[in-house]
Amino acid sequence: MGKLSGKVAIITGGARGMGAATSRLFVAEGAKVAIADVLEEDGAALAAELGEAARFYKLDVTNEDDWARVVAAAEADLGPIDALVNNAGILMFKSILETTKADYERVLGVNLVGEFLGIKAVAPGMIARGKGSIVNVSSVDGMKGANSLVAYASSKWGVRGLTKVAAMELGHKGIRVNSVHPGGVDTVMSNHTGAPRAEVDKGYANVPMQRIGGPEEIAAATAFLASDESSYCHGTEIIVDGGMTVGTYYMGFPGSPGM
Repeated sequence: MGKLSGKVAIITGGARGMGAATSRLFVAEGAKVAIADVLEEDGAALAAELGEAARFYKLDVTNEDDWARVVAAAEADLGPIDALVNNAGILMFKSILETTKADYERVLGVNLVGEFLGIKAVAPGMIARGKGSIVNVSSVDGMKGANSLVAYASSKWGVRGLTKVAAMELGHKGIRVNSVHPGGVDTVMSNHTGAPRAEVDKGYANVPMQRIGGPEEIAAATAFLASDESSYCHGTEIIVDGGMTVGTYYMGFPGSPGM
């Protein structure tokens, strides 16, 4: 019996990267999973890999009608939704002066509005059943500032606020709402060239753990929050970043490698 046995979950951006790792772990832990993504080929392939416990649904998270269709289809195919993982996101590196209004709105549309719409789409069914878990994926860039990430950081800070408000409004109705804050993770988003992890780790020398994270490590935190093991976690933030938000690890100081 897995920690998610008998549960049905929708995972957005579930076709690759952290979403795919989360989909695989949820199925391994006994859940049925609706893989929701715009990446049809990747999503269909992953659903085939995972077998009867998974279905793929094409979803544009910025489209409210899409959300209604996917929730209805997933409930018809898999059963009532117990958990939502709002994972879909996009990253853009541009300074404030380089970022256009359209750029800014596109990133916020996927990363923040998409999560808002997801909550609205699943909450009525969860309220009717008196239970549910919503996990919003934010970022370490929702905990701090970072140059060239004006749209991304804005969206991820917004996810924190959205999570807190949803936790206030839905907790007494049996729905837990929490957020996960990944640091650098070895996915296409952070490692678009597909470089070996040992090479990528070199760019994380100033992070206390001195390495990039694996998508399976983020998935584990998400699975915990979706499970009954976290039954008293509500409105909380789990940071999974190898210590990135702790501070900068200064090489060459006493106690550092080689000293």
